[in-house]
Amino acid sequence: MDSDNLSVVLHAKGDLRLEQRPIPEPGPDEVLLQMHSVGICGSDVHYWVNGRIGDFVLKEPMVLGHEASGRVVRVGTGVTHLKPGDRVAIEPGVPREMDEFFKSGRYNLSPSIFFCATPPDNGNLCRYYIHKASFCYKLPDNVTYEEGALIEPLSVGIHACRRAGVSLGSSVLICGAGPIGLVSLLVAKAMGASQVVISDLSADRLAKAKELGADFLLPVKREDLPEEMAKRVESMLGGMPHISIECTGVESSIQTAIYATRSGGVVVLVGLGASMTTVPLLNAAVREVDIRGVFRYCNTWPTAVAMLASKRVNVKPLVTHRFPLEQAVQAFETTRQGLGVKVMLKCDKNDQNP
Repeated sequence: MDSDNLSVVLHAKGDLRLEQRPIPEPGPDEVLLQMHSVGICGSDVHYWVNGRIGDFVLKEPMVLGHEASGRVVRVGTGVTHLKPGDRVAIEPGVPREMDEFFKSGRYNLSPSIFFCATPPDNGNLCRYYIHKASFCYKLPDNVTYEEGALIEPLSVGIHACRRAGVSLGSSVLICGAGPIGLVSLLVAKAMGASQVVISDLSADRLAKAKELGADFLLPVKREDLPEEMAKRVESMLGGMPHISIECTGVESSIQTAIYATRSGGVVVLVGLGASMTTVPLLNAAVREVDIRGVFRYCNTWPTAVAMLASKRVNVKPLVTHRFPLEQAVQAFETTRQGLGVKVMLKCDKNDQNP
């Protein structure tokens, strides 16, 4: 087998390197994967630029990457549902213990969870990677590797829409038309939302949202007042939305989401901003607007695979840039500058196809 395991390793804040690492051996319940497509997430860039996200601090070199798909090369002795040659999407969050969160089906909340490219756990932006077999999901023949990698951001949208209670006929405001806002749009429409308004500062991102099925576009300027923005949403929809999905983490945008949501509705907070944020809590309280958090996802991969295989959801337009693994630093710089939507790294030297 190949001995080349080129890996994208973050050594310290601002210090991103391409280096060779040994090819790991799978344990009994693991599989060795030849990585194919890995998307760059905003969190990967955030670790690179800042060396930390909240309480997760980089203390030793870490392989980046967690939006990934690949091909099974070798299986551990206890693995029965996968075989060499299988194409799989990787769920990056793997619970380490059967705690109360695992037992209740909310394993994403387990404090000891393993998560790719979250210190101290290594990610999968490399040629070869081992992962727990039960968190690798076989891709149908009509789903590409890139679609498989995009199941990770798509899962955030699925989990957010589930937490929000999106259903047939829902009207939805989505704040932010970056990758997570756009997948939330795709999922909301697939779950039956009748009208979706999406807001952003960027005209290019709003144009992409229109292409993906947004009903109304709300351009935002930094000086816009949240209460006025809420009124604009109401006039576009002919009423206040049942649900607002906030994907920016920006204080003024969270305020807009609360003011805009109809009484008895739900605001879901997906975007991460400052740890202390000023919001009109009383406004939400007296109108019984529920504010719900989102932390990653759980139990979403089978749903996402089914949505992609049935062609009910099309994530392909999200990929705007592709780079071979050897050009990872250039790819990260492209993402940092906010160019395009999703940057995809191609890890298999012999197959650079989607």
